[in-house]
Amino acid sequence: MHLSELASYLDTELRIAQIADYSNALNGLQMENGKGEVTKVVAAVDACLPVIRAAVERGADLLLVHHGLFWSGLQPVTRSVFEKTRLCIENNLAIYSAHLPLDAHATLGNNAVLMRALGLEPAASFHPYKGTDIGLIAEAALPRDELVSRLKQATGAAVHLCPGGPAVTQRIGLVTGGAGSEVAAALAAGVDTFITGEGPHWSYTLAEELGVNLIYAGHYATETFGVKALAQHLQDKFGLPWEFVDHPTGL
Repeated sequence: MHLSELASYLDTELRIAQIADYSNALNGLQMENGKGEVTKVVAAVDACLPVIRAAVERGADLLLVHHGLFWSGLQPVTRSVFEKTRLCIENNLAIYSAHLPLDAHATLGNNAVLMRALGLEPAASFHPYKGTDIGLIAEAALPRDELVSRLKQATGAAVHLCPGGPAVTQRIGLVTGGAGSEVAAALAAGVDTFITGEGPHWSYTLAEELGVNLIYAGHYATETFGVKALAQHLQDKFGLPWEFVDHPTGL
């Protein structure tokens, strides 16, 4: 498939132009490849050097990621920045990144896919960022320990619980990634149990004081879902084979 056509399709499907994001996200096609075609996709969370090397080894010509090349800001093209650029150019590897547009997607997004993996159905959205709700809310009377168990199974990672709220949930909020600092906003949205990836130290004690269950399931672990779902969608629609490169940070 032509790279330009695939990138255009992704831009439209993910509403890249409509969803505001952090300036360093630079959502969309971040690196072209020399042949202008895509025959194999590798999906990953981060466009870091080990992942790029793995994508090259797997013969991919498109790397689909959640965190793109520019999160560290403006840097000289030396050391690892040079090496990543060199590897992509010499091996015809394009890179497409989608951050908040992938978080917020109604069916392929990190939040939507993880919520389905937990056996929950979204009843509402919340946590707006510049006009777009990123998180989802499910209404479910579920023992807190059961929810933690489901999270561990879904993510395959360690889960850390602040048991500040009820032992049986009623309204569960989910924002993947690093949204722990938004626990007060979650409570304002009527959430009694807030699932996210990670948060600052003070978010734990604030959750206790506010009477909210706060569950940290890992920034990386909660954000593997969207890129996998999107890559599978591209295979189903266009017949493009894909692999996932797992490079966990433990955070």
